[in-house]
Amino acid sequence: MKNVFLLILLNLVIIQVAHTQNNIPSNEQQASITALINRYSEARENRDTALLKNILTADIDQLVSSGEWRTGIGAALEGMQKSSAGNPGTRTLTVNSTRMINATTAIVDCRYEIENTNHTTRKMWSSFIVVADNNVWKITAIRNMLPAGQ
Repeated sequence: MKNVFLLILLNLVIIQVAHTQNNIPSNEQQASITALINRYSEARENRDTALLKNILTADIDQLVSSGEWRTGIGAALEGMQKSSAGNPGTRTLTVNSTRMINATTAIVDCRYEIENTNHTTRKMWSSFIVVADNNVWKITAIRNMLPAGQ
């Protein structure tokens, strides 16, 4: 009986180890995901809707720091354009961490700063959910947050 129990326990451990995910991106994944975030930042800076359409999924959803939800690519693009026009300045996104959920999905946390035209800087956080669609990384969700007290 003891041997059967040990055999079952060993099998459970092996199954758990075999299915444990590596949540650290490979160098290639990290480079591709960082390039995606850079392209997003560039598209926002240049108000490039064509580029945004290429790097966002059709069902994207976005929660912005004002609390507004944008669901779908149309609402996201419209909101991004209004936001860029209403909040002029230089936008900078810096990838802080990337955590793989599986081989085709990751959470990317970034520092998000907008240097306003009056030279003040709005400091926020952004989290992106990115997915690989036919081996091309795209953004499927964005969450922008203001740190407490700002």
